[in-house]
Amino acid sequence: MQYGVCVDPELAPPLAEAGFDFIELHVQNHLKTTEADDQAFLDELVRIKGAALPATAANCFVPGDLKITGPEVNWTALEAYVKRVFERAQAASVQTIVFGSGGARRIPDGFDREAAWEQLVRFGKLIGPLAAPHDVMVVVEPLNQQECNVLTSVGESGRYVRAVDHPNVRLLVDAYHWGIDDHDFEALVANAELLRHAHIATVDHRLPPGFEPCAFGDFFRALHIGGYDGPISIEAKWDDIAQQAAPAYQALTALAQAAAG
Repeated sequence: MQYGVCVDPELAPPLAEAGFDFIELHVQNHLKTTEADDQAFLDELVRIKGAALPATAANCFVPGDLKITGPEVNWTALEAYVKRVFERAQAASVQTIVFGSGGARRIPDGFDREAAWEQLVRFGKLIGPLAAPHDVMVVVEPLNQQECNVLTSVGESGRYVRAVDHPNVRLLVDAYHWGIDDHDFEALVANAELLRHAHIATVDHRLPPGFEPCAFGDFFRALHIGGYDGPISIEAKWDDIAQQAAPAYQALTALAQAAAG
């Protein structure tokens, strides 16, 4: 596996010293994708390129006010936005864009779920061909049911990826969301062939591995049985990243090694 952390570029040095391989950015904050003017992004690009670790992934794909489901979807605006994301991702050497975006994809109350599913599939079929020329992979993140009301399990999200059926739209699994209300071991194994990225944090307080008790064994066993050996990012709350980076790295690598051993 390759190990990373969701963090601002300026916090990369202690992560590099601890042994981490990459950092994961925030699409809207770091790629400045809600701003059409390139200058803010070009200024940020200097920080990204100068970071102590490469920024190979970015999360928070679509802002909550740019709807993907419901009666207010603006397909022209969505297409323009995702084109900007992929162009700036390529410029920053970001290879993976995480599609969580619970606010954007949430199905409005009273809206037909089948129609919403068709909108989501249309969005997936839109972004795949747009991502491919920029060498970007979009990974669909199952969120827990408190954060969204669709694509809330690995099984459902795997069905979605297969319905989209494009090689640049694949799957992510997050140990935090999976541990809250999914925890479907068989579904994770069955869909592991679609996985291209993973996230991890403890379930109780969303901390880095090793900083509170959390049973990650099933999660890593399912990944191992499914043959997943790709990147995994810690997406967690930190108190002092300079002090916590090394023990978090040690805990994370030990989990992966125990599952493989």
